[in-house]
Amino acid sequence: MKTKTIFSLKIITIFSFIFLFNSCTDLDEVVLDEVLGSEASDPAGALAAAYDRLGDRTFVDHGGVFSLQEYTTDEAILPTRGSDWGDGGKWRDMHEFTWTSNNAIVVDNWNLLTNGITRSLTAIKVIEESTIADKAMFLAEAKALLAFYTYHTLDLYGQAPYKDPMILNAPLQVFKADTQIDVLITQVEALIPDLADIGTKSTHHGRFTKQAAYAFLSTMYLNRAVFKDRYNATSNFNFNEAAVSGTGTDMDRVIYYTSLLIDSGKYSLESDYFKNFARDNDNGKELIFAISQKIDYIRNGSNSFAYVCVERNQRASALNRGTNAACTTPEFYATWDGNHDDPRFHQHYQYADGTWFMNDGTDVSVPATDLVPNSTQPWFHFNRGIQVGLQYGPKLLTSASLEMVGNRIKVSPLYMEKSTTTRMDFTPTLTFAKPLESVFAQNEINQGARIFKYEFDPEGGNGNSNVDISLFRLGGMYAMRAEAYFRKGNTGLAMSDLNTLRTSRHRESLFANAPGKVLTSLDALQLYKELGFELYWELQRRPQSLRFGKFDLAGTAKPATEPFRRFFPIPQTVIDAKDLDQNEGYK
Repeated sequence: MKTKTIFSLKIITIFSFIFLFNSCTDLDEVVLDEVLGSEASDPAGALAAAYDRLGDRTFVDHGGVFSLQEYTTDEAILPTRGSDWGDGGKWRDMHEFTWTSNNAIVVDNWNLLTNGITRSLTAIKVIEESTIADKAMFLAEAKALLAFYTYHTLDLYGQAPYKDPMILNAPLQVFKADTQIDVLITQVEALIPDLADIGTKSTHHGRFTKQAAYAFLSTMYLNRAVFKDRYNATSNFNFNEAAVSGTGTDMDRVIYYTSLLIDSGKYSLESDYFKNFARDNDNGKELIFAISQKIDYIRNGSNSFAYVCVERNQRASALNRGTNAACTTPEFYATWDGNHDDPRFHQHYQYADGTWFMNDGTDVSVPATDLVPNSTQPWFHFNRGIQVGLQYGPKLLTSASLEMVGNRIKVSPLYMEKSTTTRMDFTPTLTFAKPLESVFAQNEINQGARIFKYEFDPEGGNGNSNVDISLFRLGGMYAMRAEAYFRKGNTGLAMSDLNTLRTSRHRESLFANAPGKVLTSLDALQLYKELGFELYWELQRRPQSLRFGKFDLAGTAKPATEPFRRFFPIPQTVIDAKDLDQNEGYK
């Protein structure tokens, strides 16, 4: 059972301030026109509210930052499926690259991120004016969160608003990605002395610690070249430019900061890769900075990254189902050719009595002894990883209970809920009637390989989850360091890091706990694949595709596109208010 709160301060009002900000802060009132400091007077509450924005849709919901970082790539697509997921075309826009400045996803994420900026600025002001214990540490956390929200706004929109929190009615400043990236790096490096080491001063992976700063700096240095030259038509970015500070190049700094984490002894790679994304991962060995989720009276966490792929007739219990939305593309599925035995690709579930769920038509039943936490409902466990082919599982009876065989859950062939004669068959291919329009007829809604990477948490309803959502974890540090070594020309060290990831992961005992296989050669294409193997569905694919020159290329339901699409447009409402200028290509 999770017991962590956002802070372990001796201030009992902390969560009441989360409620205060949820009820008082209108997302339309972003930093462009908000009076900073008007919503809070307690430093702990203000800082809690700044953290709260991470987990309130922004980085935990598939319609949040995920939709911009994943649905625009080969890793994910959300088609219109018959009568579902039309929604004015907003989901299709993401993958078809037809978004405009009025697209609801573009507008909503701008509001979420800039509201995070506002909350962080408010926290900075309130903490600066306080006499709170550990003031320097909390101020550093607030400034780190400001940098984090600003970085993601710059990454996605190319511009970010700012007002000096210590000046009443301060004028609006607009930061630009190509210049502000260096400022952000310098600012975060300066915060490190005041941030706590993880595990000290009641910190954990839900807090911005020195270790979170190292991971964040690694990310900023790795992407700095793209920030500084985003419209480069050939994607020939200068990854080995002299670093902002310290010695060497950007890639040297990536290696430096990732090595601090890899060599710290504070983290270790999970041999069971999928433990990183399980409902009990709050003590995960890899988590450096994550969004701590808990099903309780505060928010109840988000199940979105799991729920969005599960079909409506796939039921973890009689009270839970999926929503049949997102899937991966044939291009990403094909990157796994020859690697289906990689422990990160797929994992079968084993029940306590030894029964394996094979999902191949041979299953008759599984034990009903696993119960949904805090209920008496039997819990059916689907396999994890990438799911393809015909699907099997329990059926829901008209009595609103799962079909049983004696005291066991019966396993049957499954059919689509909204096309009841269509077998649930998750095809790696996607066959659209119009190749550039991601629209399925009602009898085609079964298509698409599904990502069951995050454990579907059935406690408390389809939308709730105890799974902590990783923002930075150790596996990502190895992946980033491997890329930095490769870009410096040190293929051997790059391959060594990738092989550490491969061989540290083990398959389930059904396959004798076999480790992943080693690479014997490495080029840029294989490196790109390896990044996907380790980090798929973790909001990393768009930055990866930009660095490797893949973002503009044609693919399933996507034409070749121009470099201006590497940024999203500033929402039209902001442009109409004459606060910011529109990004190139959208005027």
